[in-house]
Amino acid sequence: MFTGIVQRKAKILNITKQAQLHTLEVELPQDAQVGLNIGASIANNGTCLTVVKKSENSVFFDVIEETLKVTNLATLNVGGVVNLERATKFGDEIGGHILSGHVHAQAEIITINRTDTNCDICFKIDKAWRKYLLPKGFIAIDGISLTLGDVDNGEFWVHLIPETLSVTNLGTRQIGEFVNIEIDSQTQAIVDTVERVLAARK
Repeated sequence: MFTGIVQRKAKILNITKQAQLHTLEVELPQDAQVGLNIGASIANNGTCLTVVKKSENSVFFDVIEETLKVTNLATLNVGGVVNLERATKFGDEIGGHILSGHVHAQAEIITINRTDTNCDICFKIDKAWRKYLLPKGFIAIDGISLTLGDVDNGEFWVHLIPETLSVTNLGTRQIGEFVNIEIDSQTQAIVDTVERVLAARK
């Protein structure tokens, strides 16, 4: 389980590509590895991955074909940056909202409006997921817990403060790039339940 509060940006040090499998080496200093064991879960751009190996200043993750198909991890390059969040422990503060680390879809960045103090980004998502996007509802973008702004016909806005831009990779994202999306599970459950009830009444 994760909360969508990104703990650090991390550089991709190496990518080993095999048939239907990529192994990512991600920079992670010793002080950030305290209590981290092989088999632990860390969200990379909101995608829950398992630590399969550690070195002095990095950790390794295997990414299987299904994950490569659904997420933007297949487009990573050496030197690129991912958002990292270690799994939540009981007793931790829930600063964002509850996430599973299971990416539902990708969304394309279509507009970026920047000022000295703010940044507004508009995304477009496939039709299948639009019914779960509600103004002021939760969404996770590359593992970042955010509040939805305006929503219209598959396009949605988020409004970012400087701290979010600094701590996460959204500060360097460009128009045309794709981000990982995890829909809020409670919103999905409510929408799906209402649809089933209405369908049963017909």
